[in-house]
Amino acid sequence: MDSAPAFDAAETAPETAPPAYLPETVRTAVKLLVVGHFAVGKTTFVGTLSEIRPLRTEELMTQAGAVVDDLAGVPDKTTTTVAMDFGRLTLSDRLVLYLFGTPGQSRFERLWHDLARGALGALVLVDTARLKQSFEVMDLLERHGLPYAVAVNRFETAPAFPDQEVREALDLLPETPLVTCDARDQASSTRALIALVDHLISLDQESA
Repeated sequence: MDSAPAFDAAETAPETAPPAYLPETVRTAVKLLVVGHFAVGKTTFVGTLSEIRPLRTEELMTQAGAVVDDLAGVPDKTTTTVAMDFGRLTLSDRLVLYLFGTPGQSRFERLWHDLARGALGALVLVDTARLKQSFEVMDLLERHGLPYAVAVNRFETAPAFPDQEVREALDLLPETPLVTCDARDQASSTRALIALVDHLISLDQESA
């Protein structure tokens, strides 16, 4: 990239968003990752759920990046995350979730490792038109020992497959949650995040 990442505030934050600072009653902060391959909708997902203006580090894509970024299936994409997306979601007066969206390209793997530190789990966004591109991301999660849930982000041009076929294609364990969402829609994105949180709670109870 020719310039430093642009740390800009998204314009999609709800008008009724709470103050930037957390209330003093908050006692627990949970770090979660939103991961997936290039152009699968991570930035949109974090922006949809964040109660504050999400932090985004996007840059315009250049000809130099064309040789390493596969635009197959996403020819209209013009920007890419070069560091992270960050959002916040307060669940109660004592609990807050911090959402970290990771870059989707393998050349940012070193940064990905840093973002994974301290995370309790991850939500993997996948595109049914490019399922094979998800293997590298899930391999990274397994190497870090991070539990995850999978959410199929619905794209209008992507084929629809039964859940069992998606499970087999991604080689998911029976206990790994698989849900469908639209990263632009708050309700379905919330359900996807709840599936991850429920999974993490279940794992915690099993290990207790």
